[in-house]
Amino acid sequence: MIAFEVNDMTCGHCVGAITKALKATDQNAKVLIDQATHQVQVESASASAAALAHAIEDAGYTPVPVEAPDRAAAAPAQGCCCGHRP
Repeated sequence: MIAFEVNDMTCGHCVGAITKALKATDQNAKVLIDQATHQVQVESASASAAALAHAIEDAGYTPVPVEAPDRAAAAPAQGCCCGHRP
């Protein structure tokens, strides 16, 4: 997963423009965007991080590469959602 912080992404239009730009680079890319935290995550089998950043730049935004969150570390190992183990 490739991740960027895009602080100048401020509204739904921005989200749509970035998504469109990323999909134009790789139509099969999985794009996850959290507008509130300005996080853009992309899973692509064919596009490099540089190509994806360039696509975001071409759409008029400023991507800053960040380390993608580790989903496995964020989820509890076992038990319920709060991590309580019976």
